[in-house]
Amino acid sequence: MIPEDVLSSMDMIRDSARGIAGADLSRIRKLRYSSPGFDRATWSEMCALGWPALRIPEDQGGVGLGVLPYTALAEEAGRALLPEPLIPAVLASTLLDGEALEAQIEGATLVIPAWQDARGSIAPGTLQIRDGKVTATRLYVPTGADAWLVVGATQSALVAAGAPGVTLTPAATQDGGELATIRFENAPCTVIEADPGPALAEAALATAAYLLGLMEDALDMTVAYLKQRVQFGKTISQFQILQHMAVDARQEIEVTRASIEQAALQWDVEGPTPAAHAAISRAKARASSAAMKVTRDCVQLHGGIGFTDEHDIGLFLRKAMVMAPAFGGARQHRANFARLKPVTEEA
Repeated sequence: MIPEDVLSSMDMIRDSARGIAGADLSRIRKLRYSSPGFDRATWSEMCALGWPALRIPEDQGGVGLGVLPYTALAEEAGRALLPEPLIPAVLASTLLDGEALEAQIEGATLVIPAWQDARGSIAPGTLQIRDGKVTATRLYVPTGADAWLVVGATQSALVAAGAPGVTLTPAATQDGGELATIRFENAPCTVIEADPGPALAEAALATAAYLLGLMEDALDMTVAYLKQRVQFGKTISQFQILQHMAVDARQEIEVTRASIEQAALQWDVEGPTPAAHAAISRAKARASSAAMKVTRDCVQLHGGIGFTDEHDIGLFLRKAMVMAPAFGGARQHRANFARLKPVTEEA
């Protein structure tokens, strides 16, 4: 059961998110295949609402809310296919401190984490820090940052985007966004001591919530189409096989929602225990699998028009293809759940 005060916070967050994110998919289309793939002015509005500070304690200038309200925000971001780097920025905020944190939550600078050095990894990559300089390679990093937070297992390195020794190789993603491989060769840095494990887990759960919002909006769009498309003298929503596909999609969504809420509640109560980590991996694995199935089925339910780039339903599938593996895909999180399950209460 979600406490009333938390529900109230979630409702307020959803309202504020809809005010900015809305449902303007024309904005998403305009930003596709541009660099960095998001709008800095929109990001500034999000900072003004305190989104990057959501998980920062109030005594550090943050909002001080739990993970459950954070997932509500991420869900609304997913509904709008928001391209702005909300989840990476929140992750970075939880690891920063001092002036760097203040600048991040105020929107004066945008710090994006660079944590992954191998495909399919859910653990931070290796790095070398010597004499105030960092050497590392990071994959799948969102572009458009003022500084990168090179995340390691026990230490992280804050590097200015234009610092010497930084080589960025961007590439377009399936949804029209942009991710980069970044090589840091003796790049000047500020060392930050922080355990990234909890922050990465929260990012995985927020990504699951983003996928939840994405597939729910895709299904709503599809059901509306089924109710207005006429074939053989009646709306195709009356065809039983299509009804079954829509119901199956709804079931995938609701089971995913339950997994996310359970994981968020457990995390907020217990903190980063092995059982709470396992619950997050379970939720992310389910969300990644469900999002791919639901969005593919939604495209199919639209018929031939669903396969055209001009129809908006394809935007949801493309975004799911990018977000499903982010912060660990279904395979990695199933393996992590299996590794952690023996020490959970359920076992």
